[in-house]
Formats: sequence, C-alpha cells, structure tokens
Amino acid sequence: MNAVLAAGWTGHDTRLIIAAVVAIAVIVVLITKVKLHPFLSLTIGSLVLGLTAGMPITDVIKKFSAGVGSTVASVGILIALGAMLGKLLADSGGADQIVDTVLGKARGAALPWAMALVAALIGLPMFFEIGLVMLIPVVLLAVKRTGKPLMLLGIPAVAGLSVLHGLVPPHPGPLAAAGALNANVGVTLAFGLLVGIPTLVIAGPLFGKVAARLVPDAVAPERLIPERADTDKPRPSFAATLTTVLLPVVLMLAKALSDILLAKDNQARKIFDFVGDPLIALLAAVLAGMVLLGRPAGLGREKLSTVVGDSLGPIAGIILIVGAGGGFKQTLVDAGVGDVITGLAKDAHLSPLLLGWLVAVAIRLATGSATVATVSAAGIVAPLAAGMDPSQSALLVLAIGAGSLFFSHVNDAGFWLVKEYFGLSVGQTLKSWSVMETLISVVAIALILPLSLLV
Repeated sequence: MNAVLAAGWTGHDTRLIIAAVVAIAVIVVLITKVKLHPFLSLTIGSLVLGLTAGMPITDVIKKFSAGVGSTVASVGILIALGAMLGKLLADSGGADQIVDTVLGKARGAALPWAMALVAALIGLPMFFEIGLVMLIPVVLLAVKRTGKPLMLLGIPAVAGLSVLHGLVPPHPGPLAAAGALNANVGVTLAFGLLVGIPTLVIAGPLFGKVAARLVPDAVAPERLIPERADTDKPRPSFAATLTTVLLPVVLMLAKALSDILLAKDNQARKIFDFVGDPLIALLAAVLAGMVLLGRPAGLGREKLSTVVGDSLGPIAGIILIVGAGGGFKQTLVDAGVGDVITGLAKDAHLSPLLLGWLVAVAIRLATGSATVATVSAAGIVAPLAAGMDPSQSALLVLAIGAGSLFFSHVNDAGFWLVKEYFGLSVGQTLKSWSVMETLISVVAIALILPLSLLV
C-alpha cells in the first residue's frame, strides 16, 4: 500500500480503475449473458464508464459521439472499400481462379501449404466470415478428391484467414487499432506480413499435421461438399486477379518505404504518400477490380453497381461495432483511464506491447469478439503510444491484434462457424480450432517482442 501511495496513487485513480473494470464487466455480461448486440453493449458500457468515472452526463455523450464519428470517418470508409473489393473478387470468379490455379499446381505434401497460400490471398481483401464461407467448400472438396485428413487441409486454410484477420490491414481490427493509436497503416501492414508469415507457417501447415492426429476421426459433412458446376463460366485470369488483390498492399508498402527512405520534401515521397494512403489504395483496387475482374466475367455496368451495393449490407454491423468501440475508446481516454493505466505500466516496468496483448487476451476471453477486444484494448493502452515512434506503435497494434485471437471458445461466433462447417463436436473444435487460435496469438507475440528490440 505504501508503495502505491509513494507512486502517487490517488483516490481519483482508484475510481477510474473501478469505472473501467465495471464498464468492461457490463459489456461482457451484456454480450455473453444478455446476448445484446456488441454495438448496443459498447454504447451502454461507455455511458456506464463515464458516469462511474464522474464525468458530466453531457460530456459523456459528446465524447462518445465524437469517438464514434472519428472512427467511422477514418475506419468505416476503409471497411466499406474492403467489402466492395471482396465482393468483386467473389462474384467475378476471381477467388475461384486463385483457388483452382494454386491447388492445380499442388500435390501430396504441398497441398496443406497451398491451402494456406489460397487462404492468405483470398483473406487479404475479405473479412474472416466471408473468407471462411468461400474457403470451406474448397477445403471439403479437396479433402474428398485427395483423401487427405480434414484437419490436415482445413487448419492451414482457417489459420491463413485468422492470421490476416488479426494482424494485417485492411481488416477492421488492425485498422481500428491503428487509428486509435495513430499508427502508420503502411508500417503496420509491413510488420503484419513480417510477423504473420512465420506465424501462419507454424499455426497452419505445421500444426495441421498435429491437429490431424488430435482429431483423426473428423469427417467432412457430405451435404456441404460441392461439385463445381460453373467451370465454363467466364472469369478473370489469375494474373488479373492477383494484380487486383495485391495492388493496395503494394501501394501501402510503397508509402511506408518512402516515408523511411525519402526526405519529407521529396516529390516522389509526396506522390507515394497520396497513392499509398489506405483510402486511395483501396479505392484504386476497387476501381481496378471493376475493370480487371468485372469485364472478363461479363459483368456490365448495372451488374457491377449491384455487386458493389450488395457488399455494403453485410458489413453495416461491423462498422457500427468498430464505431462504438471508437466511442468507448474516446470515453476511456477523456475520463483519464488511459493515463492511469500508463502510470501503472511504467511503475511496474511492464512492456507496453505485453500490456496491450494481455488486455486484449482478457477481453477476447470474456467477450469472444476479436474486434471488440482489439478496439477496447487499443483505447485502454492508447496513451502508451503517444511518445512511440512509428515502428513501435505499429508493433503495439500487432500485439493487440495477436491478443484478440487468443483461445476462441464457445462465446465466439467463429468457433461455431468452424464447428458446423467441419462437422466437429465441441471437444474436437476445442482441440483443433481453439488450440490453433491460441498458437497464432502466442507465436505472434513471441515474434513481436524481440522484433521491437531490433527496430
């Protein structure tokens, strides 16, 4: 107690910590027990936080609204553009082209690695749930035709999607965390790929062999195994599809490199700063996709307009959740909770990266939502990023993203999606999917911490 007082601990600090704990507990209970939508739960939790912390009610509403507005303005547009790109990839047959081209060249032992590559390519512009729905039929068909164990091919596929979902922009979690921490998205993308590739290798093809032994009796549900009947349907070439998928990645990485290598007044850097901005990079990819993917597939102007419009409905909930998470983050910051957490971390000499990971793990275990864990944890540790250089703040984003994937279990929608699509029992899903998610989280933070010492 004396040590705490000596460190400058006050009654107000205690009240703020209690307010944060109560608010998070309210959010957890509303999501897990009451089954309230995360958007409503985060909104109510933000109000509880502000009032418990002693903020005037009018200030609570203003701060929450400001947080929602700034988050939706910055992240919501990017999520919408990512959804458009994913829908174009799916409806044009571009995703099928990637699958058929990669798997057509893979045989025997190379098949799990090819499945991880397919998942990574498809997962770049797509949200986890959409990518999963697209990939599962491919996995089940490959299992039927090759006779390989379901887990040997299934785990690399879902690992590829999960790694990208947690670590690589333009997925909602990393984007939201980068916005909350003022991290450079291009640098975050570069480090995300650097950490994500070895993480995917370990948690995907390598763990897939172990999972095949842990769950040897997993059998693909016959009713879900498709037979491709549209092989003659016109679709874009592999080169055109790959160009569209990788265009935003290349542009954002080019911006990140120019920021490091070129002077601020360099004209080339100014150009890269513009085209490599996430909004411009994704917009360019969507426009390129309409030409490179839409035309070869025979999609006319009206059909393209419909495809793009149809992509927005399913992601409305995601944008609202991320927006409410931004409001919760802003309430945390303005109430002063972040400053208290910062002080505690410094007094305890705890690495900001490890703290961000631990906070995200705790919220992930409680709520089951990787996105909620990411945006909430980013808000809590945001003050720690204030004095960080771009490399460290990007790694903090990744540490939070890694923590948000830890041990998916029965309160996570992804758990049930994988269980049903793979025809597993709850126990089998825990031994395969849940262990894989934990492995991704632990391997990623194990790579991020030493990397932070080198950059």
